[in-house]
This record gives sequence, structure tokens and C-alpha cells, in this order.
Amino acid sequence: MARKRPTIYFDGQMTIPFEEFNIPAHIPVPDGGVLRTEDYPQVRHTDNPATRVINYMSFGSGSSGNCSYVGTKHGGFLIDAGVKAEDVMMTLKANGVRMENVKGILLTHDHSDHVKYAYTLLRANKHMRLFCTNRVLNGVLRRHGISKRIKDYHVPIFKEIPFKLAETEITAFDVPHDGTDNMGFSINYDNRNFVIATDLGRITERAYHYMSRANYLVIEANYDLQMLLYGPYPEYLKSRIRTDRGHLDNSDTAAFLKEIWTPDLKYIFLCHLSKDNNTPAKALKAVREALESRGIKIGGGDETLSDREADVQLKALPRFDPTRWYVFRP
Repeated sequence: MARKRPTIYFDGQMTIPFEEFNIPAHIPVPDGGVLRTEDYPQVRHTDNPATRVINYMSFGSGSSGNCSYVGTKHGGFLIDAGVKAEDVMMTLKANGVRMENVKGILLTHDHSDHVKYAYTLLRANKHMRLFCTNRVLNGVLRRHGISKRIKDYHVPIFKEIPFKLAETEITAFDVPHDGTDNMGFSINYDNRNFVIATDLGRITERAYHYMSRANYLVIEANYDLQMLLYGPYPEYLKSRIRTDRGHLDNSDTAAFLKEIWTPDLKYIFLCHLSKDNNTPAKALKAVREALESRGIKIGGGDETLSDREADVQLKALPRFDPTRWYVFRP
């Protein structure tokens, strides 16, 4: 009789074939064919690439609400909390992530579409902590009707001073926007950088520094200039969006990505697309054409055979819906 193919489970988050690991021959395989890494430290600490993945998922991206998850085998954290708490928790559970393994929430700034459900998530998961600068926390309390008890969960961070969370090293960096103390995050794990910069009006020197070193980059492509100019927004709002403390348009994002791309940049996610002044097709077209003008082959990030031959994967994050569960391997 053929022996049942065993599987290794990583903290409930993923399953991968047993054969992908260098399991010493003397380790017995249970009758059920299941090995759990917590029972076998010699398995858990192997240098196999399958143990060094970075996971990513977006739950929504845009002015209606922003929230995403970044994690490793050691746990993970949320970036922003503008999507309904029950939707976030339900989606994580559906993807095998237990909330006790979600260590906290990182806030990019204090606008409602990024912070609205932060306290709800923290109150429902009291082990979690809120990571943001003191100025962002004060902005949250000043701008919104959020309970002052949110301060009980706060861990102050400082721009350009790295801190550790879920075995990653995170560095907040300044970005220009019209919120309070706005920032992006550079997340380093296994000598790879996951970088997110949403809601910024221009690429500053420090933002350039971190984003140009990304292996996986989430970057804003908020509006198409022609749609904005001839769209329904009042003139004062159009002007605000176009300032250095507003948002990036498709052409600016495309030009920046064309300039910084190297073979180390494997995934590009376009985030915070405007519902009224942009479309995924326009944003993707602008970036694709800019990159292809350098001879870069673009994939759609769907793990097709043609994607495997591409130099970089390009996706536009959906406004209301969660993405699939991304697994980034070394």
C-alpha cells in the first residue's frame, strides 16, 4: 500500500509538501502522515526557502477603506485599519491565519479610510498593539470619534528608527500628504524588503531611498490626470489632489517605476486608485507602457506559465475586495 503523503503545517497559515524539506531520516512520520514544525525544531529552523516566505494580502484599497496584512511564519500584522473589522478577521481566518498570530496594526496616517476600525480590531484582539508615531495617535484622537482607550494599545514608533515585529525589521519613512505625520513602511525579512507607500503627493528623497530598494512594492497610482481635470470634483478638491501633499497620478507613478526598476523588484502593486478619477485599466496601462519602454517583460501576478517568464509582476489592488493570498519566496 502506498504511504500517505505527509504534510507540514506552519502555524495554521499554509501547507506545503513534506518532500520540500530536508527532514532528517531518523525523524519518525506519524501514522496520520502529519508533521508539525513546533514538535520538530530541527525542521523549523532549516534554511529551505519554503520556510522563509513572506505573505501578503490586501482587504481593500482606496478612499472607501485601506487595510492589508503582511506576515511570515512567525506571525504578522495589519497595515492600516480602514476596512470593517469583521471582514478582515473573517478573511484572515479563511486563509488559515489565527488572530492570536496577528501582532498589531501599523498606521500610515490619521485619515478615516486608514484608521476607522483600528479600535474595534484592538478591542476584539487585546493582545494586539497599535504602532504609530505620537503625532499620528494625537491626530486620530483629534479628528475622529475613536475611544481614548486606544491609547492603552499604543506603542510609539519614530521615523527612520527601525523596530522589530513578528521577526521582521520595520522602518517608517516620511511621505508628503495632507494627513498628520504621514509615513510609508519598509519591512525587511530574510534580506528582502516589502515596501508600502500609499497617499503621497510626490516622491521625496527619503521615499525614493526606501522604495528603490524594494523587492515587493505597494505604491499609489491615485488618478488619471485627464479624468481628474474633466471630472465632477470641485476645483478646490482637484487642486488639493494635484499638490505635493495630495496624491500621485498614473504618469508620475509610471515614470518613477521606470526609473527605479531593477531585477530585484519582483512585484508591483498599484494601490489607492480613485473611484471617480481612475480605472485599473488606465493605471496598469500607464505603468506597463513605461516599463516596457525599457524592455522589461511584465507579468500579471497570477502565477501562469507566462508570468514565470516575466521580469516583474504588476497588479492593481481592488478597491473593495480582498486579493488572493500572496506567497513571496526567496
